[in-house]
Amino acid sequence: MILEVDNIHTYYGESHALQGISLNLEEGETVCLLGRNGAGKSTTLRSIIGLSAPRRGRVTFKGRDITGQPAYRNARAGIGLVPEDRRIFPGLSVRENLEIAEYSRPGVTRQWTIERIFDEYPMLGELAGQDGSTLSGGQQQMLAVARSLMSEPLLLLLDEPNEGLAPVIVKQIGALIDQLSRTTTILFTDQSVHFALKHAQRAYILEKGMIVHEASSQALINDIETQHRYLSVA
Repeated sequence: MILEVDNIHTYYGESHALQGISLNLEEGETVCLLGRNGAGKSTTLRSIIGLSAPRRGRVTFKGRDITGQPAYRNARAGIGLVPEDRRIFPGLSVRENLEIAEYSRPGVTRQWTIERIFDEYPMLGELAGQDGSTLSGGQQQMLAVARSLMSEPLLLLLDEPNEGLAPVIVKQIGALIDQLSRTTTILFTDQSVHFALKHAQRAYILEKGMIVHEASSQALINDIETQHRYLSVA
């Protein structure tokens, strides 16, 4: 088990955002978190990496308790996060955005270099000298994912990777998730049930800060009643 989240409770001030979330990922899995806006999906990712420390419960990564550990230490341990708002550095070029995120864990041979990023994703290579502030939403998203790879993550957290993107870019993000899933464990959130279940093996559904359903993607695809109950916006 690469990630175990055990009964975590996370607060924003007095607001009880997560109310006993428990989930787990086996190494090599791709799992999605589904739920309506405000269900707690982003907070779950933030709690795992340490940006919003749980007040109760435990987060275990590769058998080690990391609950409340600073995010930078979790990143160095092998957890990468692509936040919903991407947070690329607008005044830095594409290359500089990648360079600033480069980190080599002791004893780990580097798999992701800037040269490989540009080989795998030629669009970023073509934009290497361009400032982040001039990139389109899709280009920013690709850069945000590529930047996270520069820290050689064993577990990649993707928060709403398709937010505000055109359908053609969404298709590219899906292909990127499929490609990365061959070598990296992935936990991601998405508003599109169709997209999420297409690119994940399992799914958890959140409602009001709690896990209310867990199933394989195929089982949930066929479970229209559960989709309507917890995911319909009607």
